[in-house]
Amino acid sequence: MAFVIITTIIVIGTVLFNLVTPWWFTPLASNWGSLDQTIIITLWVTGVAFVLISAFILYCVVKFRYREDRKAKYEPENPKLELWLTVVTTIGVVIMLAPGLVAWQDYIDLPEDALEVEGVGQQWTWSYRFPGEDGIYGNTNGRLISSKNTFGI
Repeated sequence: MAFVIITTIIVIGTVLFNLVTPWWFTPLASNWGSLDQTIIITLWVTGVAFVLISAFILYCVVKFRYREDRKAKYEPENPKLELWLTVVTTIGVVIMLAPGLVAWQDYIDLPEDALEVEGVGQQWTWSYRFPGEDGIYGNTNGRLISSKNTFGI
C-alpha cells in the first residue's frame, strides 16, 4: 500500500508542478507560435496519458494484490483489449502528429527572397559557401575534399 501512496503523491506532484511551473516559453524565444502550440499539445496529450496510465497501474496494484482466496488466470491474448489499446494509441499519435506536420510545413516554406547557402558542419567549426552573383554555385568534386577544402572546390 505504501507503493500506491508514494506513486499517487508523485503523480499529483508532477501534474501540479507542470501546471504552476515558472519555467515556460519566454516571449523572446517564442517566435514560432505554431511550434510552441505543437509542443503544448504534445505536453497535454502525454500528460493525460501519464495520469491515465499511472491511475491504471495503481488500480491494478490495489485490485489484483495477493489474496489467499484468489487464483490467477492465464490469458495470453485479449483481442478486444488489444483493439481498444491500438485505437486509443493511434488517436493519441494522430493528435500529436497533425499539428506538428502543420508547424513543419510553416517552418520549411522559405520566403521568395531567401538566400540559399551551403554549409558543412564539422567538430568545433562550420564552413559556409555562397552562390556567385548569378545565383549559381561553382562545381565541386568529392576527390578534392580535404581538411582545408571542405566543399571540394
